[in-house]
Formats: sequence, C-alpha cells, structure tokens
Amino acid sequence: MKINIATLFPQMCESVLAASIIGRAIRSGVVVVQVHDIRDYAEGRYKQVDDCLYGGGFGMLLQAEPVYRCIRAIKESLCAGKPWVIYMSPKGTRLTQRRVAELAEKDDIVIFAGHYEGVDQRVLDLVVDEEISIGDYVLTGGELPALVLIDAVLRWVPGVLPHEESYLNESHSNGGLEHAQYTRPEVWRGFRVPAALLSGDEKKIRAWKEESAFKLTQAKRPDLLD
Repeated sequence: MKINIATLFPQMCESVLAASIIGRAIRSGVVVVQVHDIRDYAEGRYKQVDDCLYGGGFGMLLQAEPVYRCIRAIKESLCAGKPWVIYMSPKGTRLTQRRVAELAEKDDIVIFAGHYEGVDQRVLDLVVDEEISIGDYVLTGGELPALVLIDAVLRWVPGVLPHEESYLNESHSNGGLEHAQYTRPEVWRGFRVPAALLSGDEKKIRAWKEESAFKLTQAKRPDLLD
C-alpha cells in the first residue's frame, strides 16, 4: 500500500510517522508513506497559499490552485491506477472500523490535510473522492486527523502487525468492545486475575472472553449492541 499526504506542515506528519510500529513498517518497506508540502506548489515570491473569504468571515482560506497542483503532481508520480483522494474534514462521514478495513484494501490513497478555515470548495469538488471526520469536533488543522486515519488503516495491512489477531479480535472489529485483559502478577493490590484465564482450558478462556466483551460493551457502549 502507498499513502501520500498533502499538507502545509510536513514536519508535523513526518515526526509521527517515523515512530513506533508505523515507522518500522515504513522503514522495512511493508508500506510506503510520502509527505508533500502544498506550499511547494504555490506561486510568487512569498508562496502564498491562502486568502480572504468571499462573502466575509474570520480567518483565511486555502486557495484551490496550490492544492490542485499538489494532488495532480502526486497522481502523476504514481505508476498506474487512480488513487483514492480523501479530505479530512469535520463535515465528512465519521470514521468507523468498517471503513478503515475497506480503505486498507486500496493500493493508493492520497490524504489532503487542510488548515486555517478550510479550503476553496471548487478544488474539493474537482479532486476529492471522500471526506472523512474522526469525530464531531473541530481541530486547528487536518494533520492530526490524517495521522489517525493512516495509523488505523495501516494496522490492517499484512506485515505491519506481527499477528493478524492483533486487529481482528479487538474493540470495534467484530461490532463490540474487546474483553478485559490482564498480565502478571496474578494478585495486584488484592485484585486477582480471573480464574478462567489461569485455567489453561481453551474452552473456558474463550467463554470468559466472550462474556467479558459482552459485559463491557453493555456497560460502556450499549449503542453497539443495537
């Protein structure tokens, strides 16, 4: 899988992508993630990328042309096929684990991380295939949402995580929440690890995990049971 990010703050993205599991997957060549500075595609001495809003309003808006040139250049750099272009926006469809799994099936994704008050609607109409939101709130830019999306999607790519069960048997992957989990010591401050997990009986362990997952979902996210 190959993911390209169009942003005004490439260093913000690169520092996160270089760390932990995703960083190792990129360095090993399991996935390819490249970051592109939208400002490189702006014209003029000062490389202006934003301007005032027509119709009035506070703040500045990203101009259509630099964004268009950046995404066009990314598309032209790809060997074949049409990449799926996503704009991170609080106006978009809320991200779910199901959508994450679907996006993980795509070969090429371009993520546009906007900033300021947003972007000229015309470039969204022309080049964007989908708008995605990570929640019903507003951030100062689309870089953090883009990184959240990348982390969620790449976990589903074979070879990124050492075990397939790491993403198949966790919260939201099967419609509910994951069961409670424990590690050593067996007794901590008077609290014991459930006996079923220490039994060595796979049937008992599986039954306990299913019951624990159901109870946690019922207590914390009863809406998922619907």
